[in-house]
Amino acid sequence: MFDIKENLKKLPTCPGVYMHKDSLGQVIYVGKAINLRNRVRQYFQTYGKSTPKLRALTGQIAEFEYITCASEMEAFILECNLIKKYQPKYNILLRDDKTYPYIMITTSEPYPRVLKTRKIRKDKNRYFGPYSDVGAVNNIIELFSNIYSLKRCKDLDFPEGFRPCLNYHIKDCKGICLGNVSREEYGNNIKEIIQFLSGKDKPMLDYLQNKMMEASDALDFENAAKYRDYISSLKSLEETQRVTIVNGSDFDIVLPVKVDGANYVSVFPVRKGRLSGRESFPIQSEAGDTEAVIVGEFIKQYYSRFANVPHEIIVAKEPAEKALLETFLSAQGHKVTITVPQRGEKRALLMLAIRDSSEMTKSLTERAAGRKEREATVRREIGMVVRAARAGDGAALDNIDEGFDDPTHPEPYRVESYDISNTAGVDSVGAMVVFSGLERVRKDYRRFKIKTIEGPNDYGSLQEVLYRRYKRALEGDPAFKIMPDIILIDGGQGQVNAAKKILDALGVDVPVAGMAKDDKHRTRAIVFSDGREISLKGHQVLFTYCGTVQEEVHRFAIDYHHQLHTKSSVHSVLDNIEGIGPKRRNELLAHFKTVDNISKASVEELEQAPGMNSKAAESVYSYFRKHGAGRKTE
Repeated sequence: MFDIKENLKKLPTCPGVYMHKDSLGQVIYVGKAINLRNRVRQYFQTYGKSTPKLRALTGQIAEFEYITCASEMEAFILECNLIKKYQPKYNILLRDDKTYPYIMITTSEPYPRVLKTRKIRKDKNRYFGPYSDVGAVNNIIELFSNIYSLKRCKDLDFPEGFRPCLNYHIKDCKGICLGNVSREEYGNNIKEIIQFLSGKDKPMLDYLQNKMMEASDALDFENAAKYRDYISSLKSLEETQRVTIVNGSDFDIVLPVKVDGANYVSVFPVRKGRLSGRESFPIQSEAGDTEAVIVGEFIKQYYSRFANVPHEIIVAKEPAEKALLETFLSAQGHKVTITVPQRGEKRALLMLAIRDSSEMTKSLTERAAGRKEREATVRREIGMVVRAARAGDGAALDNIDEGFDDPTHPEPYRVESYDISNTAGVDSVGAMVVFSGLERVRKDYRRFKIKTIEGPNDYGSLQEVLYRRYKRALEGDPAFKIMPDIILIDGGQGQVNAAKKILDALGVDVPVAGMAKDDKHRTRAIVFSDGREISLKGHQVLFTYCGTVQEEVHRFAIDYHHQLHTKSSVHSVLDNIEGIGPKRRNELLAHFKTVDNISKASVEELEQAPGMNSKAAESVYSYFRKHGAGRKTE
């Protein structure tokens, strides 16, 4: 057993980091010290009883561990790394549970690529971000690729005779591997992209606005909508500038915000002298933590993982250990200062950010209240559905319109939903999505390739998926061990009875209900195995919730089906033809545009395609005449 008194005597007097642990051996607090012996002893003296937070902490310390360091700065860096590693309960924590994406330009390569990444490395590449809107990042990368025909492959060397990939044949690449693009021309395109990501977005926005109007005037509404979405994504990454500073400097404004007892920190990036956005991060902290401590801990954790730390960080009040923070951040490549401006343009911009934070507080408060109300309503109404599904055939429900709140079920209801997707029974797949209250639990999504059912048999496919999912749960598979409170099937009474048959056979006690649609494809009712229904007409929140669940499971199923179908269509039709390898396949697709056109072509027309000869043309022609010319493959 760990003897705290004895181990306090053994502590060294040098700088270092200490870790307090609870009775389970979990790290509950990480701290640094110039003198480890003096600092750690304080927790077991009057200091440890000075605040409610410290009393709670010291009451749980069962043992401690320490690591000695050569200097205070070394201890500072180690403390930062250990906090990120252990996420201790009593430390102030940056509470973002996801890694925001960056846009990476591989400037270390002769012909750089533009990619999305969630990790930054100390290499010769350029990183921009992080960005909170993943969809916008994907759209912008697609936009860059379309406008500039950027290189997409990983190859760096292109020896004589190098074969271009499919991107060249479908005109998504200009043929860098063939020497069709000079490094100077390509480099200028990359410079334009870097300028945009650095804040100079007006030329790109003007270009897209013109293209959207041209498409609209030509009644090409599909392309007009595409350009509209690109513009929306651009504005999401680079918000409209609100203030310009003459000297065009780069800095961040960091401000704490408190909303209904919860703490946030807002970061206002200023690039090239303009305030162009705002990111807000929830913070785990205690009531007694001061603004200076919260801001200091945030700066340490946030900027230690940031690709491009600005030269200056502006705050309303000096953070704790300001000098040490500046030294720590400056070690990453250039001098960084933390300042509280007292006058001038930066002071005016700080005051604007403070006013903006005040407005944001109101917005966050309203959104938090609205979300709590929606969560409570969804809980009551899903509770009503669970109760109805468990009530049994023919059972009546009282006060159905008021919902049902089960006090014995304190957590949000866990909902699983299933859908089947295929094309005339081909490439049939099943999808499972999971919701916990309003939240999607994406890590628990699962997809299934149907193995035992042939043809368009949705009932049989659904039963196979449920059998495989719950059989693995019963066998103790950790990937399937968590059981839902209810299964919502995308369908009506038939699908519900098919699902119940499998669950009953396995002895799985999980209620099932269906989400039935009307003639306009809108969710109209919750349906049970005996034909009972709960109309969604008077349940707007439940109607919206069910629609969200249906759209998500349908999207997840369709995405997987398209992956398999696209792969199998191209593979079965072209790659199985004797004499047609990857190069000829790509050249045929580039020449004829679709597999359907290839299947209808004559031998003479096939011979005209690049890379084809009479023998290969005859082989393709014979294959499609044997398997059906003009057969649709998509």
